[in-house]
Amino acid sequence: MTASDNTISRKLLDWYDRHARDLPWRAMPGEPAPDPYRVWLSEIMLQQTTVAAVKPYFAKFTATWPGVEDLAGADESDVMAAWAGLGYYSRARNLVKAAKVVSGLGGFPVTESELRKLPGVGDYTAAAITAIAFGKRAVVVDANVERVVARLSAIEEPLPKARKAIREQADAITPDERAGDFAQAMMDLGSQVCTAKKPQCLLCPLAQDCAARTLEPERFPVKPLKKAKPVRQGQAFWIERDATVWLVRREGTGMLGGMRALPDDGWSARADGHGRPPLPGHWDEAGSVSHTFTHFALELSVRTYLGSTEPVGEGEWWPLARLDDAGLPTLFAKAARRALAD
Repeated sequence: MTASDNTISRKLLDWYDRHARDLPWRAMPGEPAPDPYRVWLSEIMLQQTTVAAVKPYFAKFTATWPGVEDLAGADESDVMAAWAGLGYYSRARNLVKAAKVVSGLGGFPVTESELRKLPGVGDYTAAAITAIAFGKRAVVVDANVERVVARLSAIEEPLPKARKAIREQADAITPDERAGDFAQAMMDLGSQVCTAKKPQCLLCPLAQDCAARTLEPERFPVKPLKKAKPVRQGQAFWIERDATVWLVRREGTGMLGGMRALPDDGWSARADGHGRPPLPGHWDEAGSVSHTFTHFALELSVRTYLGSTEPVGEGEWWPLARLDDAGLPTLFAKAARRALAD
């Protein structure tokens, strides 16, 4: 690390000592390192998700499963239900798998290479656990850090090719001491000050070291043009009788795998949305809901049926009064609200 790089890390750590966010999974500056379980759980939850959205889920998970041994012994369906609404449901399935591995090992691995072997743990998460939970030097680069570093060095190369240069610059300014605090300081700076839009450069402790400040900070990191997402069509079926609704369990693999849901026409495996309803008879149209997935957008028509006929296939009659406890993923929660409103 050069003298300039050392100055950057010192300035940032001084700022962090005064402005660190108080988060339920974090140890504040000067406190002992947090439990690796809490660090791992929070980092998995925070992937593609905001801090505000994660807080209540983290509280619920740690109250229900206080340690990794508890989570390892949990029923996957209970974990999936508790996860409902956070999205990217493969993360929840990998949580249970990884917890079982950690339980079998007798504790979390303490090196990045061993952590990366856990289901659902990639380069970023392994580095974050290594630095934050174990205090070892690791180069931690999430979207916030990526933005800070791209602006500090005014990296003109567009993403994703720029990530190699960004990582090299992040490595150059990462100190040997207080690795966890430095990683979290970079995250806080990116989320609180060096924001994607309208960065608060006057409040930034690294303003004098930032090459993008006199250019156009919001332009960095340079991003490629977005491609329009394809739109799929589908149908969801609301079957109601005696103040209950028919719910099915989706297959364990694939989109929203293992989750309770309304029956549908197989939109996740087909793009035409012309599957048949699960029951013959009169169906009412309740409108439609929209939802955006990583690689496509979905327009889901909601059709309702009121009657006493038993649906074909496996499922369960779920009391409408307890529908919130079913753990429906966001898409089907939207569809359920649409049906109930109709």
